[in-house]
Amino acid sequence: MKLPILSLLLLALPSPALLRAEPLLAGVAKVEITHPDHPAKENPPFVKALVLSQGGTHAVIVAVDAVAIAEIGSIQDPYLARVRTVLQRTLGIPPEALLVNASHCHALVAPDIAERTVRAVTQAWESRVPVRAGTGTGHEDGIMENRRLKLKSGREADVRHAYPMPPDDEVAAVGPVDPEIGLLRLDRLDDGRPLAAIFQFACHPIMGVPDGSNGADLSGYAAETIEANLGDGTATALFLQGCGGDINPVLYKSVDLPRDAKPLGVRLGLSALAGLRAIETRADAPLAVANETLTLARADHAPRLAEMKKEIDALAASLKGTTLNFETFLPLYVKYHLNSDYPSEVAGRYLQDELLDRTDWKSLDASNRAAMDAYLQNLRTMEELTRRQINRNLLARHQARRAEVGETVTAEVAALRVGDFRLVTFPAELTVEIGLGLKERSPHPLTFVSGYTNGYLYYAPTAEQAKNRGGAQEDSDCLLAPEWQGLFEAAALRLLSAE
Repeated sequence: MKLPILSLLLLALPSPALLRAEPLLAGVAKVEITHPDHPAKENPPFVKALVLSQGGTHAVIVAVDAVAIAEIGSIQDPYLARVRTVLQRTLGIPPEALLVNASHCHALVAPDIAERTVRAVTQAWESRVPVRAGTGTGHEDGIMENRRLKLKSGREADVRHAYPMPPDDEVAAVGPVDPEIGLLRLDRLDDGRPLAAIFQFACHPIMGVPDGSNGADLSGYAAETIEANLGDGTATALFLQGCGGDINPVLYKSVDLPRDAKPLGVRLGLSALAGLRAIETRADAPLAVANETLTLARADHAPRLAEMKKEIDALAASLKGTTLNFETFLPLYVKYHLNSDYPSEVAGRYLQDELLDRTDWKSLDASNRAAMDAYLQNLRTMEELTRRQINRNLLARHQARRAEVGETVTAEVAALRVGDFRLVTFPAELTVEIGLGLKERSPHPLTFVSGYTNGYLYYAPTAEQAKNRGGAQEDSDCLLAPEWQGLFEAAALRLLSAE
């Protein structure tokens, strides 16, 4: 049977789906944001912007080398609102299309950070070209460690410079890390050269450099490594912080090595490069961005503050008098650990006492050991007092803020899709277990979770971790009631499932 000519023509036309397909456009730019009074010797901080467009859909990813988006550090409100307002007025970019992620490095950035951010986005917008996109992962497990220590008492502590670590004999286990590096690569459609790369990873970039100078820390070194070695060296690499709330750089508290982020950053960059080079990009990469704003309850810390006051008072009351001070304790401690059998004199003096049926040296040793034990117990108590007092101060600050501004806070949850790459964000320092759990439950295999985005709500531990209020910074520097976790995870999964 012959088909009508009209039918033949219709069969020759592309399908409606192909007719609707729009090319993915991307533009990228970076602007240095080093504070003029605090120059960086190397590895300067940047604000980097990646603009994606597909038809009438736009997404703007901004990666800024700073500790947070407002609240703490150099960037203050209304930074995010100002940037969104200007971009909407000048480029027509809707506010919900903008995702700003802070690396959480402790760089000191320029006062005109909002203007420099707008400049980076504008340059990226004006340089958009058709691209191919590809998603993948890298693996790195040697540059970070979970800073939460599970104690034999059932409590948890964390590793900070603000207070000592708990004694080794009190530590039972450590928490998990997430070795996955989330990767998105964008290649120019015309000649295949890499244009931009996103690498997402969970780790506090707070290692610094030996001389303490300003800089973008390990994530900055990682970006430099990628940019110098991906393709022809013209691509821009954007680092997105993941769920690094309880993840420190490895050997963060070491007193035997200089604090140097460069080796860790270069290693992260090389691990990301291995994954980026294995990615195959393609032109059919759907773009979508969606947002939800949650209203979350602030935690009422009053009961725990009262409990901690009693705990601190009890610790202070437990301090006992001791005959030693540090000057006398330290040489005794060394002597008694060099030779536990004959610590105070040569062996012959002890043996002479035994021959004469005397206990002079052994009695001295018993007295010294008791004095050292008392002194060490006081040291442990004072270290615990320090941890409790500092963490109680964090709780008290959030309790005062609750009384000042009210019992709820808003939090923006965003979801981004670029082809197979899925990203969901939250404006707080998410602990690693949040990210691991959401990735396991996501309907998409290449899902990545980033805190530190579009605002800053301090730490966001799991509901289980929040039972440890006062024991670790993640639980104490937290303004959210434990119910936040379920509300966020439900919103994240809704946004991921809606695509």
